[in-house]
Amino acid sequence: MMGANTLGMSNRSAERVRTRIYGTVTHLNQSATGKVVDLSGTGIALELDRPFSAAQGSKVKIESEELGFIEGTVKWYRGSRIGIQLHLNSNALAQVSSYFRFFHQDVKPVVSR
Repeated sequence: MMGANTLGMSNRSAERVRTRIYGTVTHLNQSATGKVVDLSGTGIALELDRPFSAAQGSKVKIESEELGFIEGTVKWYRGSRIGIQLHLNSNALAQVSSYFRFFHQDVKPVVSR
């Protein structure tokens, strides 16, 4: 179960939840589809289906049916996996909170900035 401040936390200790989300990550004029391997209130890790050249610190956009459209910054990239720190604006907080509310009903995170 996620801690009470999970969505408001800004460090790597935010608890991660395994998901069944598929989405597309875009950087400049390239994109790659993949599966979200885990999601927290502060970040997202994706297993991509093809190489994707976005260096650490690159701004990316993620789009999926479950999360909608959110933005973030690449924190790491290893092999076919990429870790993205979410930009915690009101839209991202609402999208992630909504995902947990509808798809992980056993998880009750508190949304805060």
